[in-house]
Amino acid sequence: MATQICPKCQEDGFSWSIDDEDSLLTRWGCHKCYYQAFENESDQRISSECKKETESKLKDDNKNYWWCSSCGNTKNN
Repeated sequence: MATQICPKCQEDGFSWSIDDEDSLLTRWGCHKCYYQAFENESDQRISSECKKETESKLKDDNKNYWWCSSCGNTKNN
């Protein structure tokens, strides 16, 4: 599985796995800084930066935000 740029540490170590109990919930984790966030697969949109439909809403313990897996851009709700 390819890794992505982590929205917290900006290193190439962010990868995903599917939650066993909820197939619409994706768990993201960084193996470099140990950051974790969750994505609801129904919350996706086109990135205003790269114009691709690769922007997802992520939720961690402190906030909800939009993150683009293509360009790595993040935006607050």
